Amino acid sequence: MSPPIVRFENVVKRYGALTVLDGLNLDIGRNEKVSIIGPSGSGKTTVLRMLMTLERINGGIIYVDGEPLTHELRNGKMVPASERHLRHVRGKIGMVFQHFNLFPHLTALQNCTEAPVSVLGLPKKEAEDRAVELLKMVGLGDKKGHYPIQLSGGQKQRVAIARALAMRPKVMLFDEVTSALDPELVGEVLNVIRKLGAEHDLTMLMVTHQMGFAKEFSDRVCFFYGGKIVEQGNPDQLFNNPQNERTQQFLSAVLEAR
Repeated sequence: MSPPIVRFENVVKRYGALTVLDGLNLDIGRNEKVSIIGPSGSGKTTVLRMLMTLERINGGIIYVDGEPLTHELRNGKMVPASERHLRHVRGKIGMVFQHFNLFPHLTALQNCTEAPVSVLGLPKKEAEDRAVELLKMVGLGDKKGHYPIQLSGGQKQRVAIARALAMRPKVMLFDEVTSALDPELVGEVLNVIRKLGAEHDLTMLMVTHQMGFAKEFSDRVCFFYGGKIVEQGNPDQLFNNPQNERTQQFLSAVLEAR
């Protein structure tokens, strides 16, 4: 069995006296699609933010593609990672945020070429060719010259997905990518994620409140509560026969609310 592409080993994250993640152990396999669910404040988004190195951890180690992300080996010892090392390992990860985070002064095409040119050093023509293909893939080939203000929320989110893919990541992170969208636009974004999962060798880690999508799309669902994984399993098992009382309460509440 191949080693996991992402590994959290006893990872702790605190904000002052508040422990948000408490000794997290989680392995994500190559090309595995994992959904993270749970109530607000359970540490779900923090998992993704630590993988993107937007948050520093307080204990443990995170590994990506066999390399430590949060640490590096120096003079035979594991020490906290330098910025250079963080950038190198983080290059294997792409993230799509809840609020798009597109550059308002750049067109859809320019949003997708900026980082490949400035960070990866791709020639402009190659970056543009790649961006055009990706915008077509997310159904926005005809919007490449549009600025974010000219796009709907669903279109902005699809540009954000194309932009993340332009960096050729091995792992894609999705943080509540539909929660800022009008209900009728949710489907178009989920369809793009479905297509990605079906057609590309990508590991995908998704924090979501879309229970139906998590059930249909995921290989595994992890229920977080109080900074820990309380229960995890395949979607059928977790949604139809949850074992933990807190999981049962959560699913009962969110499914009844729909």
